[in-house]
Amino acid sequence: LDAEERGQAEAIARNLKEMARLKVPVVAVVIGEGGSGGALALGVANTVLMQEYAVYSVITPEGCASILWKDASQAPAAAEALKITAPHLLAQGLIDGIIPEPLGGAHGDWDQASSLLKDAVLKALEALRPLGPQELIDQRYEKFARMGSVVR
Repeated sequence: LDAEERGQAEAIARNLKEMARLKVPVVAVVIGEGGSGGALALGVANTVLMQEYAVYSVITPEGCASILWKDASQAPAAAEALKITAPHLLAQGLIDGIIPEPLGGAHGDWDQASSLLKDAVLKALEALRPLGPQELIDQRYEKFARMGSVVR
């Protein structure tokens, strides 16, 4: 209720609408933890990338476990069921690529992590360069229209 009182759902919906209409290439990158509708709203992009050890979901594993099992300690089971890791989301077609991280994770070597991130974003933008404004909009629409279909 608190989120609704603050108008978060409307703000997320407005963001989705505006980002879907952008006439420029949009590349989104999930670093660390992206959770809730707000994080997902930022994923209205032509290309969505995730760092290798990042997670991305509509709800945190703790929140999911609390709702399903009334027990936040079941978060590991919820995380597995939610399939929130980069490899799972790539296999489901929900993201477009995985950005490798330095050994031990991005926090261990910020310089290398940022270099890998920069290279991935530049590559994604270069791939989108040939598309005109309407093609970019159409590509985003088609991408999101495919979401929710069964992926085996």
